[in-house]
Amino acid sequence: MLQMVKRKQQPASTCETPLECFLQIPRSSKREWKPLEDRSCTDIPWLLLFVLFCIGMGFICGFSVATGAAARLVSGYDSYGNICGQRNAKLEAIPNSGLDHTHRKYVFFLDPCNLDLINRKIKSIALCVAACPRQELKTLSDVQKFAEINGSALCSYNIKPSEYTLTSKSSGFCPKLPVPASAPIPFFHRCAPVNISCYAKFAEALITFVSDNSVLHRLISGVMTSKEIILGLCLLSLVLSMILMVIIRYISRVLVWILTVLVILGSLGGTSVLWWLYAKQRRSPKEAVIPEQLQIAEDNLRALLIYAISATVFTVILFLIMLVMRKRVALTIALFHVAGKVFIHLPLLVFQPFWTFFALVLFWAYWIMTLLFLGTTGSAVQNEQGFVEYKISGPLQYMWWYHVVGLIWISEFILACQQMTVAGAVVTYYFTRDKRNLPFTPILASVNRLIRYHLGTVAKGSFIITLVKIPRMVLMYIHSQLKGKENACARCMLKSCICCLWCLEKCLSYLNQNAYTATAINSTNFCTSAKDAFVILVENALRVAAINTVGDFMLFLGKVLIVCSTGLAGIMLLNYQQDYTVWVLPLIIVCLFAFLVAHCFLSIYEMVVDVLFLCFAIDTKYNDGSPGREFYMDKVLMEFVENSRKAMKEAGKGGAADARELKPMASGASSA
Repeated sequence: MLQMVKRKQQPASTCETPLECFLQIPRSSKREWKPLEDRSCTDIPWLLLFVLFCIGMGFICGFSVATGAAARLVSGYDSYGNICGQRNAKLEAIPNSGLDHTHRKYVFFLDPCNLDLINRKIKSIALCVAACPRQELKTLSDVQKFAEINGSALCSYNIKPSEYTLTSKSSGFCPKLPVPASAPIPFFHRCAPVNISCYAKFAEALITFVSDNSVLHRLISGVMTSKEIILGLCLLSLVLSMILMVIIRYISRVLVWILTVLVILGSLGGTSVLWWLYAKQRRSPKEAVIPEQLQIAEDNLRALLIYAISATVFTVILFLIMLVMRKRVALTIALFHVAGKVFIHLPLLVFQPFWTFFALVLFWAYWIMTLLFLGTTGSAVQNEQGFVEYKISGPLQYMWWYHVVGLIWISEFILACQQMTVAGAVVTYYFTRDKRNLPFTPILASVNRLIRYHLGTVAKGSFIITLVKIPRMVLMYIHSQLKGKENACARCMLKSCICCLWCLEKCLSYLNQNAYTATAINSTNFCTSAKDAFVILVENALRVAAINTVGDFMLFLGKVLIVCSTGLAGIMLLNYQQDYTVWVLPLIIVCLFAFLVAHCFLSIYEMVVDVLFLCFAIDTKYNDGSPGREFYMDKVLMEFVENSRKAMKEAGKGGAADARELKPMASGASSA
């Protein structure tokens, strides 16, 4: 009787941890688990939903083109609804409509400098003309002579060229004098002034942090004067990023310590140089500076002081962080070493940011073009001034919101495809025991699996990020519109909500990336993969905190190294160039570009490290090194686990749970 009770109770104990029992993950399933064998399509309904959504995006583009928006955008139209360069139909109750503009192919604005800063558009009468005035026209006689010679009337259609200097109507229906020299914009047939100085106010309205217009002009002057140096420094940051990727591939064992030493020397050197330059320029006699350059010298001195103080604070904070994490730096060496092997076997991983960036640029170009089409689509409506504007009425006016959601979702979908591609390639490498049996191009094999099986999973994961990103963007828009009008409590609540949504978005992005890895291993749907990845991450919470945090920090040090090196070179070049003005903005541009380039390259390495860690955790969960359940992991990773266990025991920080969790890996390492 007792034996029968025992036999009945044995099947109930199918899970090892309470978390597995809660999520109903059977322990017995581990014995039958084999990675990369089961291939089936996942999340097909979400793939169909995404395809329908993309069809809707195509409908918006087709609708705007079919309703004539494409012709109005490319060819342009005048203030009476006539499209330039073609015959036009008469619009009801609108004068000067229905004209034949076959020979008038360019849009000309009577007052191109009359800008509406609120709506960010030119607020002027627009006419269709045969040619743009290539030279400045100072008087109405010059305008009349231009019309007689070129056959291009620059005044209203109701006024003949011979009446330009005779009628009183010319003051309101002829261009504002002097007429600036202009040239047609390629492909868009608009006459744009050659000298864009009249658009300075428009640019200043977009740049809200500049209170003094003269500062803006000096900043732009500094950028234009130093454009060759800026281009060279941007190229330098690209070369440094490529060199760092090569170093990561071949000397990953000592890379951590090299980066640490170089960052210490770079931060100390950069801070010292900034204080030296500040002291040197402060001691220089101001009497030798001519009055025109005195303001420039003061701006540069003030910028140097700000840079020096910021660099000092940054160096102190960096030293404190490295002091706290110095004992955990060694934990990342083994993982970096395996990641270096991945890049040796999968060299095409380095170029993943280029393909993703190229796909994003193509989609953004399409999105912006469709947005411009939507801006000129709709029915002709007469505004308060009696001119024609095109507006969409009815339910179709909400296509803007659909188009904006499409921007976010499809952009996140493209980024998620990159994550799934990288995860699939790294998973194939990790769970292939004999690396000589790897596919000829694991990246292309991963892309093939993505397209055949997992597009629905990627669509679902990117949609979840979109659901979090849209409310955050709406709150940010509300905060910008109510800036200075809301009370302190409302401002605090808005910022808190924005911060919480941002944190939620980052957590979901990290969980999505691990879910894609689980999908690449087991070919399960998104929810199942996210649940499995969550269980693995919770069970290995200490290792996630130790390895991922330190690994990301070391990659951040690599980004800092590239930015510091590029910035230091920029300081030296800009300081000793004789014909520069204010080099605050050029240096900021160079540093931002250097960080962007370094981030694009090292983010792939960071992604590989995260995928390797999850593969390692899953490997130890389902295998124990016994016959038939051998480990897939690299021997270096086994040594890393064993050394970590010994270090924790010696330091008195390893509990019973850690010892139990690491015990199978120790036996696996010995058996291997």
